[in-house]
Amino acid sequence: MWFKNLIVYRLPEDWSVPAAELETQLSNRSLPPCGSFDRHSRGWVPVGPGRRFVHTTNGQHLIALGVEEKLLPASVIRQVAGERAKELEEQQGYPVGRRQMRELKERVGEELRGRALTRKRSTCAWIDPANRRLVIDAAGASRAEELIETLRDTLGTLAVEFLETERSVPQILGAWVMAGDAPLRFTIEQDLELQSADPSKPTIRYVRHPLDGKDIRAHIGAGMFATRLGLTWNDRIAFVLTEKLQVKRVEFLAIEKDGPGDEAAQPAAEEQFDIDFTLMTGELAQLLADLAEVLGVRSAQAQSAAA
Repeated sequence: MWFKNLIVYRLPEDWSVPAAELETQLSNRSLPPCGSFDRHSRGWVPVGPGRRFVHTTNGQHLIALGVEEKLLPASVIRQVAGERAKELEEQQGYPVGRRQMRELKERVGEELRGRALTRKRSTCAWIDPANRRLVIDAAGASRAEELIETLRDTLGTLAVEFLETERSVPQILGAWVMAGDAPLRFTIEQDLELQSADPSKPTIRYVRHPLDGKDIRAHIGAGMFATRLGLTWNDRIAFVLTEKLQVKRVEFLAIEKDGPGDEAAQPAAEEQFDIDFTLMTGELAQLLADLAEVLGVRSAQAQSAAA
């Protein structure tokens, strides 16, 4: 349940879906089994010990999108189709053409899909109605868009927005590195990625490396952009911020997640889940608010006016 990555969207101003209604709509779109000849299936899955589709604590909602996918590597399809093509060439007396090979691959894919193994995965999302945020625990934009698309289909409408800043994020991160310091409660750590504006996008990465060297300042001064920067917030959360405003490799530094050692003193599973969810959302809400301030995230009104 502890999020490792954050992709943040702004919810519409008129977002007002009660938890009970959200529970009903998500349960009506639960994850169906992946059929024998389906490539994948998507739907909502229960979260937390209570096995509800919407876990709500202090007005914060946690939901999860489940996906079942058939594991059928393209290399296997090509291999089997190639064997069938050789047999077909011998039967018809001439080579298999492009169109015929394409149709052969499609038939082989459909045939093998019925015997392929199925992989399950899930993506969690935190809905923060008070701050109008939808935060998705996804390492890449495609997984986040997959959840948003399904949620939009489930609810009928969902006009979320990407966050935008007044200044370029790479310029802001580069300025922090050049100054050797970050504002508010942020501290610069030893992870940095620099990228050139050249079309070939040459990239330099520093991992667990001091960022106060002259070479780094020279690269930034020569026009390279900071596309990833390791930061710590309030000595409590470490993360990497990217040029696309994605928060990656989130690590909670000052929160004990294992609970007390005495089993008799430990809370019940559902109570512990509530505690953890409250701690996580409380800390992340403050982190995101501070990030919005130091990065100059535009308000909804300003973003709409600029569109």
